[in-house]
Order: sequence, then C-alpha cells, then structure tokens
Amino acid sequence: MTSSDRSQAVDEKRSYEVRTYGCQMNVHDSERLSGLLEDAGYVRAPEGSDGDADVVVFNTCAVRENADNKLYGNLGRLAPMKTKRPGMQIAVGGCLAQKDRDTIVKKAPWVDVVFGTHNIGKLPVLLERARIQEEAQVEIAESLEAFPSTLPTRRESAYAAWVSISVGCNNTCTFCIVPALRGKEEDRRPGDILAEVEALVAEGVSEITLLGQNVNAYGSDLGDREAFSKLLRACGEIEGLERVRFTSPHPRDFTDDVIAAMAETPNVMPQLHMPMQSGSDPILKAMRRSYRQERFLGIIEKVRAAIPHAAISTDIIVGFPGETEEDFQQTMYAVREARFANAFTFQYSKRPGTPAADMDGQIPKEVVQERYMRLVALQEEISWEENKKQVGRTLEVMVAEGEGRKDGATHRLSGRAPDNRLVHFTKPDQEVRPGDVVTVDITYAAPHHLLAEGPTLMVRRTRAGDAWEKRNAAPAQPAGVMLGIPTLGVPAPLPAAVSGCAVPASS
Repeated sequence: MTSSDRSQAVDEKRSYEVRTYGCQMNVHDSERLSGLLEDAGYVRAPEGSDGDADVVVFNTCAVRENADNKLYGNLGRLAPMKTKRPGMQIAVGGCLAQKDRDTIVKKAPWVDVVFGTHNIGKLPVLLERARIQEEAQVEIAESLEAFPSTLPTRRESAYAAWVSISVGCNNTCTFCIVPALRGKEEDRRPGDILAEVEALVAEGVSEITLLGQNVNAYGSDLGDREAFSKLLRACGEIEGLERVRFTSPHPRDFTDDVIAAMAETPNVMPQLHMPMQSGSDPILKAMRRSYRQERFLGIIEKVRAAIPHAAISTDIIVGFPGETEEDFQQTMYAVREARFANAFTFQYSKRPGTPAADMDGQIPKEVVQERYMRLVALQEEISWEENKKQVGRTLEVMVAEGEGRKDGATHRLSGRAPDNRLVHFTKPDQEVRPGDVVTVDITYAAPHHLLAEGPTLMVRRTRAGDAWEKRNAAPAQPAGVMLGIPTLGVPAPLPAAVSGCAVPASS
C-alpha cells in the first residue's frame, strides 16, 4: 500500500465491528472501545456485517478453557477476508490478550494490534501506528492507565446503563484467573460515580446497574467498609433515577448495612445475584471462598426478612476437583434451602493458569455431566414454583427492547419487573416505547418468564421513553459518544459468573 493510498484510506470513513466475549466487564470495555473508535472518526459497521468491516476488534475472555480455540477459529475465518481487502485491520484485546501477549501474533500473524485490559484507551493510536509502520503492534500495560469511565463511550440503550464503580479483584479463588488479568481492586471516588449517574439520568436513563468485579467490596481501596451501602443510599437521592441494581457481590463482603440500604432505598430493586459456587464447606475451602454454607444461607435469610419479595439468583460450579457425591448433595441441599429464582450452573472445566487446574481429584466428565443434569432439574423445578407465586400479582414492568424474540408473532411486548423477572405482556392499543413503564396483572408463570395475558392496566410514558424515541427518530447514523456502561435494553437477567466475580455476557 503506497503512502498516497494510505492517506486516502485514513481520510475516508473507516467502519468498525467489535465482537465481545466474556463478562459484563468486557461488555463495559467494548462500549468504551466503540466510543474511542467513533471519537477517532470511525463509523460502526451495519449489523450482521460478519467481518466485512475495515477494523474488526475481538474483546476476549480467558475464563473458559476453550477461549483461545474460539478466538483462533474466528481469526482464521477472517484471514482470507483480510487478504482480499488491503487496509483491513484486526485487533485483539481483553483478558486473553493480557494473558497470551505475543502468542497471538505468532499463531495469527495477520493480526495488526494486540492490547490488554489495562490500556484499552490506546486502541486508535495502535491501529494508526500499525497502519503506518505496516507491522503488528503489541502493547500490554501491567497496570491500569486510565479508569474506563474516563474514556468516551458508544451507549446502545437510551434508558438503561452500566456504571462501573471499581475494577480488579483482591480475591484468590482457585478456579479464577481474572485477578491476574484485571489486577488488584481500584475504586472510583463516590463523587465521580454519582456525577456519571446524574449525567446519565439527564440524558434520559432511568435504570442503572452498578458494576464491579466484586461490587460490594467497594470501599476497601478507599478505607471505608460502608462505602457501598452509602453509595446505594446516595443513588436513592438522585431525582429521575427509577431503578438501581448491582452485580456481582461476594458473600464475604455482604454486610448488614448493605441489606439495610437495599431495603430502605426505594429505587434499589428487590433483586440480588450472589454467587454461591458450591454448597459444600470442603469444596468452598478448596475454592478459597471465604464463607461456608451456613454463612451463605444466613445472608439469604436476612435478605428475605428485610425484602420479602426479593428474587435471588446465583452461580454454581459442578464437579470442582475433589467433589464427592456427599459434597454435591450439600450443594443440592443449599439450593433447596435458598430457593433461588434462578441459578446459572456450570460444569467445571480447567482454566489454564489457575491453581484448580493442577489439583488432584479431577472429576470424570460423565460424572460431572450426571450431577449437572440433576442440579439443573432441581433448579428448574424451584424456578417454576417461585415464578408461580407471582401469578395474581400486579407489577410495574419497564418495557425492554429486543427481549421477547417471539413478540412479533404473539402480539406481545416484553420487559423487566422490579425483581428483574422477564415479563411478556399483551401489546396495548396505545403506543408503548422501550423505557416506558406499564402496570400489568400476572396470569401465568413458566420457569424462565411470566405472562400478563390480560389488558394493560396503565401505561406511564417516561423521560427514558422520550430519550429512546428521540434517538430512534434521528436519521440512521452511528450514535454519538456518550457516558455510561450499558447493554442493549434493560439489563438482562444476570448470567453466570464462572469466576464468581464477573458475569459473562456471552460464551
């Protein structure tokens, strides 16, 4: 490519695509990456472009054992496309990039940029440098260069957003590699967090989810053990903020002041996602989880006493090294006692670089699979029973965008109840926009959703709905760079945190 060709390519609007794997931290980072690229003059490629963009960015996860196979498979599929399209660039970031560094370029020499979890802000510069020097740029920072919320963001949702309150993790769970890749916990200043929330509300956002690798440990870096409960209460003072959620907390840091703040702050939703991982004390010890079954179930009991209608979900790993049938039965017992609204269960698989990967007592695959199926069947039964208790209740549902895949065929709309349960409801005669709130009677329950088959009792038009309408009334073009850490629509029910710290957005 000649220098004149290169100058012409830079002058033209180059398109980009970001592919995200892993936890909500990666979702957060991907929205920052999109914001950075648009701030640098790139435009988002149309949906379904499938690699047909000038720049394709992979934001990777290293939690799963086959994460690298998935990445290299996708990179391999792009290689011939890159050969046919001079000037196309491929970048790899995220946890796998932080972990594997130079290995990525050795295995896939057609990759142009490799960057880590600590220096996502460098992506546009690295892309330009790779284009000018015509060689791969590998830059992995060992510590955080800038807190992610200081970077520009391309926010997808007009009405719901993620707000990062901390990065990193101080735990040493034996199945998790995240602390080694994300670093030690760093907390944002409360004033910075609240300023971001207020800015989001001013833009029309009505629901925020506070995000951290270990969200309720917030304050350890600030020297204030009650900082998280104070933050929840401060969010309750923000006018126009209707719903506050948080993910993912750790039982070790789940103190009574947090429960009180949840119960006493009206806009903090009656929902809790708290990873249990195992119900067996010996396995919890082997996992280096700093609580035991009695402590975990005690927290659940306190939350239910303070917030009777709270929906509680969890993460569970089946088949951790050394797990006996007795250990597994303790997990089954804890599930029966806790009566989770839903549980995200995973069969243990080795994560390279974690202590558990080298432990004795690795469980045969067929044993893990059989236990997994028993646990899923039990939780499915409990989820359905707990959802049936919702029949007859009148709920306020925040209308979501794209949550009901069959809404068109069933003439329904979908949204989230305060406890984050998914509700499908009959489409009312009047216009309802994502971000608006409807009041409905629940008439039917399935294990994973509720139905409101009767007429909508009330439709409340909101500033969030206005913001959605304003954005979608504009000519088709990339959204501007905004504040916030959102996902599409109202944040979906929390998926499983295979690390116990972060919540995967996709597998």
